[in-house]
Amino acid sequence: MALALVVDDDRSLRLLVQTSLEEIQIDVIAASTAEEGLSLIAGRRPDVVLLDIMLPDRSGLEVLRDIQAIDRRLPVIFVTSDNDSGTAIEAMHLGAYDYIFKPLDVEQLNRLVQNAIKSRQLMSVPVALAADLEAKPDAVKAFVGHSPEMLEVFKVIGRVAAQNVPVLIRGESGTGKELAAQALYQHSHRSNGPFIAINCAALPDTLLESELFGHEKGSFTGADRRRIGKFEQCDGGTILLDEVGDMALVVQGKVLRLLQDQRFERLGGNEVISTDVRIIAATNRPLEQMVAEKTFRADLFYRLNGITISLPPLRSRRDDIPLLLRYFLAQSKSMLNKQHVEGLSPECLEILTRYEWPGNVREMQSVVQQAVLNSIGPIIIPEFLPRELTCASPIHADPVSNDTSMTATEIPRAIVSSDPSLGDIRPFVEQRLNAKSTNLSTEVIEHVEYYLYTRVLEETNGNQSQAAEILGVTRGKIRDRIKSFNISIERRVRKGADPEE
Repeated sequence: MALALVVDDDRSLRLLVQTSLEEIQIDVIAASTAEEGLSLIAGRRPDVVLLDIMLPDRSGLEVLRDIQAIDRRLPVIFVTSDNDSGTAIEAMHLGAYDYIFKPLDVEQLNRLVQNAIKSRQLMSVPVALAADLEAKPDAVKAFVGHSPEMLEVFKVIGRVAAQNVPVLIRGESGTGKELAAQALYQHSHRSNGPFIAINCAALPDTLLESELFGHEKGSFTGADRRRIGKFEQCDGGTILLDEVGDMALVVQGKVLRLLQDQRFERLGGNEVISTDVRIIAATNRPLEQMVAEKTFRADLFYRLNGITISLPPLRSRRDDIPLLLRYFLAQSKSMLNKQHVEGLSPECLEILTRYEWPGNVREMQSVVQQAVLNSIGPIIIPEFLPRELTCASPIHADPVSNDTSMTATEIPRAIVSSDPSLGDIRPFVEQRLNAKSTNLSTEVIEHVEYYLYTRVLEETNGNQSQAAEILGVTRGKIRDRIKSFNISIERRVRKGADPEE
């Protein structure tokens, strides 16, 4: 029978792992410290190790090196609550088998351990490991996530960061392509050298060529002195060619030569200059189609496409949305000096979770910053969000009817017609118009919601869970409306004062 070792100072986690794995016929031994775990590895020779990153006596990353000295074929799965992408990348860079987050998903744990044991059985030679980094760089804090999609990105970065090869990063605008490039740089042997990012779409062709390769005095109008280009400045470092699909063909040819020979000439010059630079390219454009249309060089595409990292759009990794929101909230509070802001209301979180995020992570950063800036109290509510989010969110769809033939002006009449005590909505609108209301839309919505929520709560005899299910909202929103409308929940629902009275 296979044997697993779990090294973690959390007794409840050790018990959970033991119970889970023994159900699939895997024996489990446990240790609470690094030294105890290393002793068990030497004495019991387990088939897989589940290792916590933060142990009371040592770092799990340090322990991994000792484990590899004992048995390089032993698969190590890191188990941690740390959401820092740098930790995941460093773990994979050092040769970890995989990485799993707390709280544990038992099915994922079992599957991962079984796969690791199979890999252990199939391995016949030591795995070649990337060189260790002498100093751990600062993490790229906004480059976070623990969704399966982002974990795969971290794994690829960890495997290729130390390799001196070009990398092509692909993804929609705002997905974090520059952050991925920075992570590659920070976890590479070039981390002590310069890192320069160039937006190829932001400069005209001549200026881009000059920016990259430099120019000699008199090479074009306005060139009144020699200019040293970015490839020359970045000797020994890493350069990011962002939006590489917008690069002119003539510049593409010079970049191809640099990739092949690490040599180039300044614009208007004859001197051949040697450099040692790693190129990372990024794009959101369909390069394959551009190659077919002959607007992008096929030979350059193949050179850049040796290693490809595809960043998922935010809408396809919704599990990361709360994590990113927490990060950007903290960032915005600090930047805007609004420490009184505590967090998001349930409705606000629901809107942000359901939103499609066409601008991806960059859009989220902007939205949170605006919400914190707009906030006037400790809780961010939908009112503080940009209007386009609240208008686009499904939570603001009409909760009364699925009949798409009903017009907006017919909806209030359909609601009130079922309760003569509420009356037609038109007198209320006229009364508020005569009162010179400057917030009529909100007042009408509250007036209608007042009836809707009290009626549904009456129907469910005050059961908030059933009411939330009928209305298609969260229990948090139910509780908020009960408080706002002064609804008393007893054996039957008693209506409070009308919000406009």
